[in-house]
Formats: sequence, structure tokens, C-alpha cells
Amino acid sequence: MAVDIIALRNKFETPHYLLTTSDNQILFLRIWKPQGEALKDSAILLLHGITAYSGPYGMIAEPLAEKGFTVYGLDLRGHGLSDGNRGDSPGMERFIADLCETLDFVKQRHTKVVIMGHSLGVLSSLIALNNCLENIDGAVLLSAARKSRPHAYPKMSAGQKLKILLSSIIRPSKPVIDYYREGMVGLDDPLFNFNYTFRFMKIVNLVDFKFPEIENLPVFVGIGDNDELFAVEDCQKLFDEIPTEDKMFHVIKDGTHAVFPPDCWGPLTGWLDEHFD
Repeated sequence: MAVDIIALRNKFETPHYLLTTSDNQILFLRIWKPQGEALKDSAILLLHGITAYSGPYGMIAEPLAEKGFTVYGLDLRGHGLSDGNRGDSPGMERFIADLCETLDFVKQRHTKVVIMGHSLGVLSSLIALNNCLENIDGAVLLSAARKSRPHAYPKMSAGQKLKILLSSIIRPSKPVIDYYREGMVGLDDPLFNFNYTFRFMKIVNLVDFKFPEIENLPVFVGIGDNDELFAVEDCQKLFDEIPTEDKMFHVIKDGTHAVFPPDCWGPLTGWLDEHFD
């Protein structure tokens, strides 16, 4: 059954912004606001993983808000409470524009902005670094590498691949790829999405993207020691590529790809405090 995104968005009562893009679509920005006197002038923009949306990232946004950071969580187009065909993007140009317009919106309200990407959000962060660096003052990259573990995803047969290709040519906006792996979260959440268009999946290939020259931009890279998708050593290789002297690599004890111990964020919040107090 299709979810009525507009109806759900209209009922949403906790803090958020509705950002109108240059092509007249609505992007949903969830907000976690600091309380009391801890308010900092730096903000964090959370970029979610594939299948997900901003809501479940309260697990990290709340500890950051307690430290005084205003945290924004973007629902990508076609995800969560944002407009757009579910599991789809019209193309790379629009994907870039959505990220850059969102960063511009946040930067107008804060002196410094840190992008924080998880999984697919690491690719979104890399795309943003290459296209809207002027509005980025730091980056946090969690749970990603250029290659996944062997057998992390079920393999498709030649017949399945041909069917997907033909369907995507006839109707490129139709989700034709079922995204599934063992241990996935969000199966009981109607705002998670597990079906994608071929053109969206072509965009989200981390292998082809490089880091820009970011000089001394502060970058924090983290991964759970039990991440079922990416090996720690492959995440380390991605970290080694980053062309900045100001970077930190951290392995999260007892963390998986998308589930982390509630008390694990001390090294990250300490790093953020040091760089963006």
C-alpha cells in the first residue's frame, strides 16, 4: 500500500523545515535543537543511508544536540517525508542541486556547517564536497568503504539483470530493484524504502567518486567493528585517501552497520567540540 507522504508531513508536529527546491519540490528537514545554554553556532547536516530517512538518526542527533549543536536531518528526494517518486532521483544534476540547496539553506543560519553522512550518506557527502564545498566546514563519514564484504548482498541472475535493464529503459521512473540484505533495519517502518529505480542505483556508486582538494578541512571517519557490509580495513583505505592533514579514524566497539551502542558517541562529540566549539 502506498504511503501518503503529504498527509504524514502535514501531521508532523516536531521541529522541521520544508525546503522548496529550485524545481518546486519539497525537501523535508528534521531538526534537533539544543536546550538551555549549550547552544553553539555550528550546525550538523545529517545525510541518511539507503532505504532510510532522517527519523531513525535521533540515536546520534540527540547526543549532538545535548552538546549544543543544532542538527538537521535531510530526507533525500524520494525518501521519508520529502517529495519525489519513491526510491528515485531524476539524475545526478538534480541530486547535486538538492544537496547544495540544502547546504545553502543551513549555512545561511549558522556560521559553520558539518556534513555527517552514514553509508549512502557518505556518498552524498562526497558529492557535496565536490560541488558545494564553500558551505562545508567539516565532515563526518560513517560506515562506508569503496567495496562491500563478499556475499554482503545476494547476487542477481543474468535474467534478473536483463529484466531490470529493459524495464528501466521503458520506464526509468519505475522502481525495479529490490534492495535486500540480511540484518536490515526498518522493515516495519512505512517510511523506509526497499525498492529503487535503476537510474538511482547508477548514481549511488561510491567507486567512481574522488575526494576534492580539501586541504585542512577537519574529517572524522568511523565504522563499527562488527559492520556486516564493510570491513574495517576497507574503511581505513577510504580514510587514507582523504587529502587533509586534519582527520581522525575511529572504530566503534560493538557497532554494526546501522546499530550502535548508545554510549559510543564520546569520541565523535569530543572531536566536534574540539573543532567546532
